[in-house]
Amino acid sequence: MGDKVIIGVVDSGIWPESESFSDKGLGPIPKRWKGTCESKQSFNGSTVCNRKLIGAKYFISGLINGADESNWNTTENPEYISPRDFNGHGTHVAATAAGSFVPDASYLALGRGTARGGAPRARIAMYKACWHLASIGTATCSAADMLKAIDEAIHDGVDVLSISTSFPIPLFPEVDAQDAMAVGAFHAVAKGIPVVCSGGNAGPASQTVTNTAPWIITVAATTQDRSFPTLITLGNNITIVGQALYQGPDMDFTGLVYPEGPGASNETFSGVCEDLAKNPARIIKEKIVLCFTKSTDYGTLIQAASDVFNLDGYGVIVARNPGYQLNPCDGFPCLAVDYELGTDILFYIRSTRSPVAKIQPTRTLVGLPVATKVATFSSRGPSSITPAILKPDIAAPGVNILAATSPNDTFYDRGFSMKSGTSMSTPVVAGIVALLKSLHPHWSPAAIRSAIVTTAWRTDPSGEPIFADGSNRKLADPFDYGGGVVNSEKAAKPGLVYDMGVNDYVLYLCSVGYTDSSITRLVRKKTVCGNPKPSVLDLNLPSITIPNLAKEVTITRTVTNVGTVGSVYKAVIEAPMGVNVTVTPSTLVFNAKTRKLSFKVRVLTNHRVNTGYYFGSLTWTDSVHNVVIPLSVRTQILQRYYDEN
Repeated sequence: MGDKVIIGVVDSGIWPESESFSDKGLGPIPKRWKGTCESKQSFNGSTVCNRKLIGAKYFISGLINGADESNWNTTENPEYISPRDFNGHGTHVAATAAGSFVPDASYLALGRGTARGGAPRARIAMYKACWHLASIGTATCSAADMLKAIDEAIHDGVDVLSISTSFPIPLFPEVDAQDAMAVGAFHAVAKGIPVVCSGGNAGPASQTVTNTAPWIITVAATTQDRSFPTLITLGNNITIVGQALYQGPDMDFTGLVYPEGPGASNETFSGVCEDLAKNPARIIKEKIVLCFTKSTDYGTLIQAASDVFNLDGYGVIVARNPGYQLNPCDGFPCLAVDYELGTDILFYIRSTRSPVAKIQPTRTLVGLPVATKVATFSSRGPSSITPAILKPDIAAPGVNILAATSPNDTFYDRGFSMKSGTSMSTPVVAGIVALLKSLHPHWSPAAIRSAIVTTAWRTDPSGEPIFADGSNRKLADPFDYGGGVVNSEKAAKPGLVYDMGVNDYVLYLCSVGYTDSSITRLVRKKTVCGNPKPSVLDLNLPSITIPNLAKEVTITRTVTNVGTVGSVYKAVIEAPMGVNVTVTPSTLVFNAKTRKLSFKVRVLTNHRVNTGYYFGSLTWTDSVHNVVIPLSVRTQILQRYYDEN
């Protein structure tokens, strides 16, 4: 389970006393390890580090522009000027990637079970480069500190890097040091270290995915086959199932209200969740309040609960577009429903003079009928820098993830909290990458990425297609989840891999038009792009994305056999709508001397107008392995055309 593999986490620090970082049962620290545990404010590296947490450093000079760190005002801006985690984000990420087994873990008695990371016997090295700023209420990370942290991690000897942070659109060029992840990750990958990064939380809008460099493994977020149903029983005996994290007492039937006029001339009635505080207290007092919002942010739910509580209400039901981010409201009943269910409740309220309802404590439901979905917040492709590079690469659970946290976390409960975001799905994949590194120590980062992408689930555990939440909910496509939802068991034995090295990435940089000097600065070696310029479509990715097909194009890919020596694979094509796809040769025969084979893919559009993207797949199968890559094709008769219709 990842023993002797070292996962470097670049984040907001770590709470080392958490049970998730116990070293019970672990052997000695790998001898190749060069890292250290720094001692500074409230963090004694010589005592809190162990055989699980084997490294801990912090980087702040970039954030404070080289000023004296002792001048940081910890009264105005609570933080630890040390590797210790203040807000719990880094602790949560580290525990998700490689936390030790912790029995009987739960959050408010929900989601009870044994907590563990993806690679529970792997070692953790924390590089704190993100700092909690009270003025903005969240963490911020300086590009200079991120670069320094990644550089130190490479030097110390980490095997995998997990980075749960991203910079917003518009993105910096991949050769620009302002994109610390792209530049830092390039040097890590050049040393054989896979880098797993979050795709961002700006979904469901398209072209919002970040960390798009082709050498990075970019992760989207999905829900799990687990939910937290909360029953609302109306006075007409109809029961509606909302979602919440409410563990208060059973509630008797109590008044139910949707604030709407008319009232006295100086009174305001509003059923908009953001405006509940404007309502007169007599309307809200001792009642459950229904409100509607366009926001999917959990902060809206919490603020609505606070406003109702301050007006002496008994609970709040927020009707919203599904967002799947849940947080408790300090023991106050607050729950979410969608607009359809909210409208059902509203019609009941309007149908009777004395509407009543009661809310029951939340339960945990695992398995059927709960389905896996791409989360609303998960950033979507295509890449805004190079749409021919499919991003995200892969999806993993990132909604209501239970893991360790800091006692300063607002949602701390006995050492744990539930968090949502691509920050949470990233360490899931990093843990699986650590397992693959332990199984296949000589695989390149590209081979590991290929194994994950080509074996991913494209249906949920029940066999149903995976949907993508948003407005409107739709079937998920490669711009939502890349190759699909990560399947660790299949990834261990992929059969074939699409491999790459540094030279391939240099050809990519040449193909997209970066200058020789900028590429030279990145790779730290004199580079001259030749003529003719290589095609970005020929980068040996485990995907084919053609953003501007005018008529036809022929693309080359190379696969390496990592399975049985004498394997024979046949091509199976699911062509995108209106597109002809031909593979030559259609059969690949491997033997002891032939481990690598190339093939060509001819793609021809039948469309006569500019289109959106259509999707399909190319599968190589030997009846044991199905090596699947997504095909995404957009016809562009008129190039570089913005279609606003």
